[in-house]
Amino acid sequence: MNQSFDNDQDRPASNSPQPVPVEQRVRVAMPQSAPYVTYSIIAITVISYVLQLVSESTFGTDLLILYGARINEAILAGELWRFITPALLHGSVPHIAFNMYALFSFGTGLERHFGHGRFFLLYLLGAFTGNVASFLFSTGYSVGASTAVFGLLGAEAIFLYQNRKLFAGQFGRAIQNVIFIAAINLFLGLQPGIDNWGHIGGLIGGLLFTWFAGPVWEVEGISPALHLIDQRSSREVIVGAATVVLIFGALAMWGLVR
Repeated sequence: MNQSFDNDQDRPASNSPQPVPVEQRVRVAMPQSAPYVTYSIIAITVISYVLQLVSESTFGTDLLILYGARINEAILAGELWRFITPALLHGSVPHIAFNMYALFSFGTGLERHFGHGRFFLLYLLGAFTGNVASFLFSTGYSVGASTAVFGLLGAEAIFLYQNRKLFAGQFGRAIQNVIFIAAINLFLGLQPGIDNWGHIGGLIGGLLFTWFAGPVWEVEGISPALHLIDQRSSREVIVGAATVVLIFGALAMWGLVR
């Protein structure tokens, strides 16, 4: 508590300068809950791919892609679930292997930071925004979890930025790594047969959601019993998700009626 002194009688006898507190680094434990949502998404996606193979060998056609891929004509006919379901489907073993590796690499850490429910919401929003962008700017059909994975990349970047004081010297290297990975994958996405608009849409969705609804941590307590408190309220998370849905939902509606 600061005090002000109005006259000589109230002033302290000593005019010697007060010592300046020295900043010290302290360790604060990060959340350590098991990322079971990430594991569940991986399991469901792998099972979906197995069903694709079974369908192909049994019926001679991939029924899951037929009824679940991002196909613009089908979306225009009212099959709006195709804004989400393509994230569960893949075109080959390397395709699903790469996406599931990326999901495991980024998802396990992000889920611990975001919490299970908010992470699941982030993944769905990345899939949704990516497929909306794909619907607006791409033709043919597309499948793959890379829309949602790019949402995770965008979320990681904003999360690191908004909590940069907590990561101290690690922030610069971590954010450079995220930007490098995103840039390389967007560059690779320029090749024929890759739906880069889906990547861009997912990235924007992850950026927007995390900017408005991602965890913002503050350190509370007395050393060494320090802990992290998320300053975001549940209301902010809901509003952030609704903002993303409204923006991209409006874009989807524009695409449906144009």
